[in-house]
Amino acid sequence: MSEPAPSSEGKLSRAAAQRLSQYLRFARSLAEADGTVSSVELAEAVGVSAAQVRRDLASLGHLGQRGVGYDAAGLVSALRKAIGVDRRWRVVLVGVGNLARALLKYRGFGEHGFDVVGLFDTAPATIGTVVEGHRVESITKLTAAVSELKAELGVLTVPAEAAQGVADAMVAAGLKGLMNFAPVRIRVPSGVSVVPVDLAIQLEQLAFAVHFHEIEETEQ
Repeated sequence: MSEPAPSSEGKLSRAAAQRLSQYLRFARSLAEADGTVSSVELAEAVGVSAAQVRRDLASLGHLGQRGVGYDAAGLVSALRKAIGVDRRWRVVLVGVGNLARALLKYRGFGEHGFDVVGLFDTAPATIGTVVEGHRVESITKLTAAVSELKAELGVLTVPAEAAQGVADAMVAAGLKGLMNFAPVRIRVPSGVSVVPVDLAIQLEQLAFAVHFHEIEETEQ
């Protein structure tokens, strides 16, 4: 059963916010061509019903016209504001291993409003090296750097056993949101948000989807 965009408290649920991000990605591609987009097109692109799209977008104000659709550029602007990416976000990353180096090569972060401004690690062999234009600093400098760099978000790409300690240090430094790639749940105080990214779980979900599809085909 699909859900309305706002929660009972008037805030977007995480599921609704994820859908808005998907709408934004699709609408952005059309905005460059100065086009319009319908709820049906958005629904097909995201994999939800057109009714769900209309419910989600109704929470953003009167954006579309019946029979015409949504102005793509206007929709992009409204979605960016709703999600909170209508400004630049400054990000620091802790744990400069292979995964972090791969992430840092992704240019989409900058294109979507996220600027990586600092890299930190605990390994003496890594501290002082330059990765994608950033000098890796000791995590002991994190608190001062977060204040100086005006960073608000942090990315953890550290081993599971180090994740909680690093998260504690990042929260103490003043970061308000953490993206956790470590395969373990981290605890943070109220007022700090965490988004876990467990790649193994994502692969499990992919395997389940393929397995379920195979079962459906067998039963037909």
